[in-house]
Amino acid sequence: MEISKDSAFPVDGQLLRVLPRAGSSLRNPNVRPPVLGSNMEGYYLEISIEPESSDPNEVILTRRIPLDHLSEKELEELKQEYAKLALNLKDLKSFMDQGLANSLADVQGRDVQRIFTTLLTFLNVRQVAILLDLYREAARQGNGREVRFQSNDLLERLGYKRTDKGPFSARVRSQLHRDLFALHRTELVFASPFKNGQKVGADIDVKSILRIKRFKVDNLPRDFDSTRAADRSFEAADEYTVHLEFFDGPSGIGDYVLFPNTIDIKQDQTNNSRKEYKLRLLMYLASRMKWDKTHQYKGCLIISKQFLFKHLDLLGRNNSRNNEILWRTIEDLKQEGYVLQAQELPGKKKSLNIEFHINPEKIRWENPVT
Repeated sequence: MEISKDSAFPVDGQLLRVLPRAGSSLRNPNVRPPVLGSNMEGYYLEISIEPESSDPNEVILTRRIPLDHLSEKELEELKQEYAKLALNLKDLKSFMDQGLANSLADVQGRDVQRIFTTLLTFLNVRQVAILLDLYREAARQGNGREVRFQSNDLLERLGYKRTDKGPFSARVRSQLHRDLFALHRTELVFASPFKNGQKVGADIDVKSILRIKRFKVDNLPRDFDSTRAADRSFEAADEYTVHLEFFDGPSGIGDYVLFPNTIDIKQDQTNNSRKEYKLRLLMYLASRMKWDKTHQYKGCLIISKQFLFKHLDLLGRNNSRNNEILWRTIEDLKQEGYVLQAQELPGKKKSLNIEFHINPEKIRWENPVT
């Protein structure tokens, strides 16, 4: 028995392929220091994530924030702050060891600080949870890539609690708006290889994960500015309409992965990272289902343990701790039914692989073309 489409929702296969790498943290050795650059369209901040040299399926990927929304004065301020940070950013490990808040504490201007934070922490677990919810809502609403939702409804689905007086706190609502704006504003630049006879070429895609098309505020006298709310203040709209930019699922010709409607996206309020590891691993397994030929033909995934450590952000030197967290996370996915079986395959210590058998009753890759 396989997962029923009536009890599941599709997430675009191309998005899943790039999602784990697009969210790589600064600790990942494949991440290059941020660059302030310019082209014919203006200035931008970007981070590049190099492909794994041993993995032919991966290509270079860049996450980029265009700075065209800044005034000339604001752009000059950002350039000055970037120049101050540039030396420290060359050593990303030391930068992160200080903690992001401490490393950015001296950045002048809340708007500039938030832009740097967006670039450096893009596609954190909370933003991935929001994304999954919006794809689930897209399937429920049946309007294709367009999704309309109430802020309070989304916050409830994410597991946030209301204050004693009834509404959600300004901090929680503000964080939601900044997360949505990060997904709207940050572009992903990546290549899709193709063959033309004997030659191998590439189509270069530039996409935001979603685009905010409309928003609504319930209190008409309220002066709400979406850019100001993302960069300077602590506000959020009451309702949003977004377009999911990666959307070649059932209504198109692209492949996709089906997730169960019951997927747990609730955010842990206790700073316990266990749920974060679980969602990270689930999304990485889903991304591998997109292009891993072994899975498509044999129903299993064979993945290097070192790749798993990277994508779970287990990059410390304590291998015993890393291994314990990895297997605990695998066990959590087994308990929830996503993984049927996982085992280490014999090999050299630094090249160990883990074989995963994915449960098709919980999560399944589909390609309508084949």
